[in-house]
Amino acid sequence: MTAAGRAAKRGFDVLFSLLGLLVLGLPMLLVAAAVRLESRGPAIFRQRRAGSAGRPFTLLKFRTMRADVEAYGGSPRSGEDPRLTRVGRLLRETSLDELPQLLNVLAGQMSLVGPRPLYQRQAELWDQRQRHRLDVTPGISGYAQAYGRASMTIEDKIEYDLYYVANASLLLDLTILARTFANVLLRRGGDVYEVRYSREKERETD
Repeated sequence: MTAAGRAAKRGFDVLFSLLGLLVLGLPMLLVAAAVRLESRGPAIFRQRRAGSAGRPFTLLKFRTMRADVEAYGGSPRSGEDPRLTRVGRLLRETSLDELPQLLNVLAGQMSLVGPRPLYQRQAELWDQRQRHRLDVTPGISGYAQAYGRASMTIEDKIEYDLYYVANASLLLDLTILARTFANVLLRRGGDVYEVRYSREKERETD
């Protein structure tokens, strides 16, 4: 993406994250209240992730699991995971748990569209080619989420993310956003729970 394209993308992010926060501010407060009322602990879950160029930042989400569980444990494999709260299950399955990341976008730590920010320890395992995933700002939604979501393995997601990095444009961003909204509204685009995490780990246990 050219310098002008990056500037336009940033302007788009600022404008629509501000609009999103203005429109969704009250619903977000209600969600926060529901999280707090159901289980003890903060409404917002904070976690360190790898951002652009690998720089760490604190990602924000509505808390979907009990406050006493391991913060960097494995993702739930189904809605029956005992770590999930009832409100948390609904938030995950509607993707509403991601809404606080509009604040990350406004702060310039994330974009509306880009590869999902993963744990720093995951980024340390990538080879030189895979690390190109960090060449762009991470996003609330990305090419892998729009076209596969949690039904894909981490290896599949990296390949999709590398395709995005090589072909990033405002048109592609708009296409990903449109498909993401359609997936959420129509409940399509793959399971929200990570049924398969890694092909490599599956081979190791065969």
